[in-house]
Amino acid sequence: MAEVLFYHLTESTLEDALPALLEKSLARGWRVVVQAGSEERLDALDAHLWTYRDDSFLGHGLDSGPMAADQPIVLTTQDGNANSAVVRFLVDGAEPPPLDGYERAVFMFDGHDQQQVEQARVQWKALKGGGHEVTYWQQADTRRWERKA
Repeated sequence: MAEVLFYHLTESTLEDALPALLEKSLARGWRVVVQAGSEERLDALDAHLWTYRDDSFLGHGLDSGPMAADQPIVLTTQDGNANSAVVRFLVDGAEPPPLDGYERAVFMFDGHDQQQVEQARVQWKALKGGGHEVTYWQQADTRRWERKA
């Protein structure tokens, strides 16, 4: 069973928080797939990960790209796992595929978007009921993550 983490964004945007979590995943030697809820969000993340910081970028590719299997991070809107990732991030309301084969699944949702909050609650209940180890993290005023459940 995959370890499942829910990250409740309350103090920053997805674009601010996601790169740091991706960097930590890569530092652990994990391959990552990021599943977005829409093509528009996918395109925005694709551009953002190249430019989010002046002195760095996160190498990545799209699942439709010719070298997707070789990428440390693959962006998708689909259920696939083109780079054999062990960590799957689900953002912008993306519906998860079966999580078999993943060590970790990370749901990131905007606390200012009631639809995303409600969807996260539904996913939490389903995954917890399915036997996954589920934890809930919320941002403090300092933007640091605090485990709440």
